[in-house]
Amino acid sequence: MAFSGKICIDSGLKGNLRLAYVYICGLAVNRNNGCLAQEMETTLARLCERLSDAGRLREFLLPARTLYHRFGLDPTRGRPSSEALLRRVLRGKGLYRINTLVDACNLSSVEFGLPVGLYDAQKIIGDVVCRPGWPGESYAGIGKEEIHLNGKPVLADARGPFGNPSSDSRRTMIDLTTSQALFVIFAPHSYDATLLGEQLRKASERILRYCGGTIKASGLLPEKAAS
Repeated sequence: MAFSGKICIDSGLKGNLRLAYVYICGLAVNRNNGCLAQEMETTLARLCERLSDAGRLREFLLPARTLYHRFGLDPTRGRPSSEALLRRVLRGKGLYRINTLVDACNLSSVEFGLPVGLYDAQKIIGDVVCRPGWPGESYAGIGKEEIHLNGKPVLADARGPFGNPSSDSRRTMIDLTTSQALFVIFAPHSYDATLLGEQLRKASERILRYCGGTIKASGLLPEKAAS
């Protein structure tokens, strides 16, 4: 059974987070792209200059940290993926260079200050739900040992969890053969929905610019703020 293109938030997490997602088919993933490399250099230089002030850096990190605090997680022990990447950039090490799809999405994560998930949609089975991780649940991380998921917000399909805001799974990782992908932005429920929508649009345009493809589905969850 293939990915249905449907994603939802479990009732137990509503009021705790927002998700923005896009499902894109017909992608062409390459090892590198000169224009993307230039955009990365320009964007990261501008970001480093802006966040050289400690107060601005704290403000920039706050949304992702707020998301973690809502789940009782310590963002200084297991950092949101966006903060881990940003701190690498601020140390002058730049972003990891993997391939055009991963690089474009990592750039968006650092630019927005929000953790993202990127998954090969052909490796996803059925519907996707964002739910709390269960006790004892884990998966093999990308370049890491087992990632323990108890209490974390996770994305899961018919086979189980494959993503969370800190580290994605090896099972759904992107490679040069990927032609369909699901991209997700994780944000706290208090995050401005209009801004999140604008960030999703910018990230989607960046993916299409460097990897081609066609958007099959996209949206913000929850679709309406809780009353």
